[in-house]
Amino acid sequence: MNLADARDIAAPRTAVWAAILDPEVLKACIPGCKELAGTVDEGFEAVVVQKVGPVKATFKGQVDVSDIVEGQSLTLTGQGKGGPAGFAKGAAKVSFADTAEGGTLLTYDVEAKVGGKLAQLGSRIIDGFTKKLADQFFERFQDGLEDPTDADDVEEDEEKPKKGWIGRMLG
Repeated sequence: MNLADARDIAAPRTAVWAAILDPEVLKACIPGCKELAGTVDEGFEAVVVQKVGPVKATFKGQVDVSDIVEGQSLTLTGQGKGGPAGFAKGAAKVSFADTAEGGTLLTYDVEAKVGGKLAQLGSRIIDGFTKKLADQFFERFQDGLEDPTDADDVEEDEEKPKKGWIGRMLG
């Protein structure tokens, strides 16, 4: 299953780049992620709980960041085994470009594969689920960079950029 899309994020590319490399940000953005430990250089060990149709499984696996071109692009690769439910693996090639408004155009191309009981659900269910997961990850990522999470953080001065939870977390 392949999926390509883009998001226009109202945050500078340097902030978007720093966020995508932060393990706490990745953990918060990966749907169903219960644990994520490791580093960009060595990879991350992850525990993710997901329900696909009637199959609910806990996937234990690895998330790697590769093909890093500083500030421009990278590849996020994940694979996990969910016991009797089967396995899932996928990769997202992510690119970053400045926009005329001072934001960042984030484009991604996702490829995913499943096996075991999950594969028996049929491609229509798997394709829809994969699209939903990718959309949730990048939506959480975008919202975390753009949206203030509570009224106390909203700046009245329109000249100052508003920080979402990722922006506050990164400083």
